[in-house]
Amino acid sequence: MARTVRKVVFPVAGLGTRVLPATKAMPKEMLPVVDRPLIQHAVDEAREAGITTFIFVVAPRRTIILDHFSVAPVLERVLKARRQAEELRVVRETTLPKSRIRRAVQSKPLGLGHAVWCARNHVGNDPFAVILVDDLIQSTPGCLSGMMEAYREVGGNLIAVEDVPRALVSRYGVLDVESEKGRLAKARGIVEKPKPEEAPSTLTVVGRYILQPQIFKHLARGQRGAGGEIQLTDGIAATLGEVPLHGYRFAGRRFDCGNKIGLIAANVAYGLARDDLREGLRAAIGALE
Repeated sequence: MARTVRKVVFPVAGLGTRVLPATKAMPKEMLPVVDRPLIQHAVDEAREAGITTFIFVVAPRRTIILDHFSVAPVLERVLKARRQAEELRVVRETTLPKSRIRRAVQSKPLGLGHAVWCARNHVGNDPFAVILVDDLIQSTPGCLSGMMEAYREVGGNLIAVEDVPRALVSRYGVLDVESEKGRLAKARGIVEKPKPEEAPSTLTVVGRYILQPQIFKHLARGQRGAGGEIQLTDGIAATLGEVPLHGYRFAGRRFDCGNKIGLIAANVAYGLARDDLREGLRAAIGALE
């Protein structure tokens, strides 16, 4: 039986260069989609999936992300005095208990694999999830909840995946598929950013993972892969033989909010999904045409 997953790692130490200048002083994870930052969407998805320990891998001296999940007594007092009950409820919902938050520091941008390795002391010997915050997935229930259900069936390492045109596979990690059953694809390998003509499939990795702690001994070697970085996919590949690997075809729409078009599209899609915003947003968009 697969061991229960209660911890999640958020690698949030990146520079967000694709959305400059918005990220000159503010982490991309704090960019809003409608009325909440990307990191809040990710935390909400993790909470829904049963996660109880939240590990943030941050850059040195970066505190704004953790501040967002802390109690805001002055703001709460003002909202309470103004009788803004709904706003007060929303603010309190963002708060995470200090006992549930862990902070790890990635001192140098050495790649996603390195960022996950930086969380090793907080993860310990437990299975854990990883959410890449700028991969926003609009789905009900959330993508990680669906992965948890599949994980209870197959265990091992599990990665969210989607098909892309072969011409685009060089942007992603790609599964070498052994067999498929429903939403699950059993993999015999995984390759980071292959040339289109060399890619074993067009089934590519999306920013949701459930991983076993064996990966840390491989990431600890610090081997550089594609782009000269320590790649998480290389660590996953190194565990094959001792840990099975499956891809999970998620239901929902993915938005790459690490680029400007993806971020704008996500705001429109999430706005149109809101009963309180849909009519006004459609009118505003129509007025621009």
